[in-house]
Amino acid sequence: MSLRRYSFELARTPWEMRAYFNLRQAIFCEEQGLFTGDDIDDIDDTAYPIIAVEHDVIAGRQVVGVVRIYESEDRFWYGGRLGVHPRYRRVGRIGKGLIHKAVTTANTWGCDRFLATVQLQNVRFFKRQHWESLEEIAVCDRPHHLMEADLNFYPPGTEMRPALVQPARQAS
Repeated sequence: MSLRRYSFELARTPWEMRAYFNLRQAIFCEEQGLFTGDDIDDIDDTAYPIIAVEHDVIAGRQVVGVVRIYESEDRFWYGGRLGVHPRYRRVGRIGKGLIHKAVTTANTWGCDRFLATVQLQNVRFFKRQHWESLEEIAVCDRPHHLMEADLNFYPPGTEMRPALVQPARQAS
């Protein structure tokens, strides 16, 4: 039996939601120190969580990357909290796959603009993924760029827009 090594999908089950928030906490709180305790905010109540899953014959399904998307106003979407488990950052496919899944999903659901705040060290990577820097900004006292995706590079897919899984404060 042959499984794809990685998949990129909406987090839907309680296990997927816990793994999603646990990885975010490990990256943004413990590793980067951007937040204390957890990084959950009001946006999580309306955001759609997306996970990168490694399919391993022995270990089973493991969440190795995360991102969230949300519609801030009609047809105007944002992506955020993109993170990849440290052991998988050199793979190269995880971040790229998460970005692709995030933007194509929003585009499928009616997106005219897709923006994200991107940490300075990741700006070049995003530019290679067909993003443009709009301005330099500070988030959590750290340098970021506000960036916009080229929606022509991210065509709509077929992902149906589900009802939100559950408020974030109940998932963790």
